[in-house]
Amino acid sequence: MSDFRTRIDEQASAGVRFEVYQFERKSHVLTMPMPSTASSDGSAPVIHLHPPHAATARQVRIVLEGGAALLEPGALQYAHGKLQVEMQKNAGAGGFFSRAITSAGSGESAFATRYAGYGEVWTEVTTKHFILAAMDGPQDSLILDDGAFYACDANVALSTHIHRSVQGILSGNGLMQPKLTGAGAFVVESPVPADEVEVVELDGQKELIVDGDLMLMYSAGLQVELRPLVRGLRNAWRSGEGLVYVFRGHGTVWLTPTMRLG
Repeated sequence: MSDFRTRIDEQASAGVRFEVYQFERKSHVLTMPMPSTASSDGSAPVIHLHPPHAATARQVRIVLEGGAALLEPGALQYAHGKLQVEMQKNAGAGGFFSRAITSAGSGESAFATRYAGYGEVWTEVTTKHFILAAMDGPQDSLILDDGAFYACDANVALSTHIHRSVQGILSGNGLMQPKLTGAGAFVVESPVPADEVEVVELDGQKELIVDGDLMLMYSAGLQVELRPLVRGLRNAWRSGEGLVYVFRGHGTVWLTPTMRLG
């Protein structure tokens, strides 16, 4: 293991382990002699071959020990070991036409890449953050924001949740969203670190109204409505808000309130 990477988190399932690494890419410099007339002290200029990167670059390592994992297509950097690789269609994605609508409408692929066997899979480096977690029971189910799914234990069912409303069709979050069901570990790609994710528990007595851009994931058992903040076209325009999520029932919602701070 190279020492320029530091493991900052991990989550294991049966035969699969997900690890998040963070590293700093240093800038390389080149010096060259200066003409004597250019500097009184004879110092050489410093030429940066590429700019330094902040210590926020991260990547995921998937360790397979007889298990299998699903990875978002295009996320692979390299893999080694004795692995079987195949494409898996997400449940509920339908035929070719339906899959095309799914991909265009939600920002998620209708497929995932399945890796099984023994070995390691390293993903592309990104400045985004990763949240590792696990669902305990076979009936546990989460609905993720567009683009949030990154990887999961292959024992977790990856499917597509469809919003059955006009508001859902018009929403910036698209027609469909990825859904995870079952017991096992998973990885979510987040615009903010885990310690900046706000967790809101709903007890069935109150409702939660959320700007859709701030929603990372939520319990699939919640009742969800996508609609204008206030009723009526004129009032909606005056409010300055677009469509919002309205959550009711019992469950949990994960929010990213600092995502717009850059």
